[in-house]
Amino acid sequence: MISCDFSELNRVGLNLQAVFNVHTLPATIRSQLRQCVEDGEEFRQLILIGNAGPTLWSAVGAAGIESADPIDDFSIETVSGWFNACFGDCRHQRIYPGNTPVGLQMLGSLAGWHHASPFKVGINQDWGTWFAYRVALLANTALPVTQAQHPQAKHTVSPCDNCRDKPCIPACPAQAMASGDFDLDRCIDYRRQPRSRCAASCVARLSCPVGSSHRYQPEQIAHGYANSLKMIERYRNASTSSDSK
Repeated sequence: MISCDFSELNRVGLNLQAVFNVHTLPATIRSQLRQCVEDGEEFRQLILIGNAGPTLWSAVGAAGIESADPIDDFSIETVSGWFNACFGDCRHQRIYPGNTPVGLQMLGSLAGWHHASPFKVGINQDWGTWFAYRVALLANTALPVTQAQHPQAKHTVSPCDNCRDKPCIPACPAQAMASGDFDLDRCIDYRRQPRSRCAASCVARLSCPVGSSHRYQPEQIAHGYANSLKMIERYRNASTSSDSK
């Protein structure tokens, strides 16, 4: 087993890394992975890379990438360069970003990164909601494995469990959490309104005090939510067109 230097990834804000042995992953994830691999290839490990905080957005801007998905493009290019520098021609396959769904949140939970929040954005005790999954690779590496989190471990306790006031719930302009459960339709309907305060942001998310010092830059928040709103509109328009036939 060899160590790996993640410093180049950390430098540009890809500062979350977890390594799993594929054969010890939950059956649900292993089943998803079998749908991802090309030509029945078998890999030993899964490497999950994410970012926490605003550094990644600054690095993307400095790189001058102009595309529809500059964060994805920068992350893929950077991780590919890092992997090739560390492991040469070691066989590997990128599965995220990709076309086949992968249980990123389950992997994040195993790594101790992810807990559910009332507004359905993953939350962490240290970074709050200001982290994201960027790249996942299957590889025939032999890296030290990230220990799966035990249910009683400190970092498996959601910060929301100890949040008495839960400011995100009353802050939501759509009142999407007022019933005690998250109402996705109510959230989406409000976001699509002409003067919505959540068209390019999430008021509930911004009201959460956990990890606020790691908050993304406003431009990154606007970029992410503008893209998600475009996806919502495409889905709604496609559904409307299908219903009218």
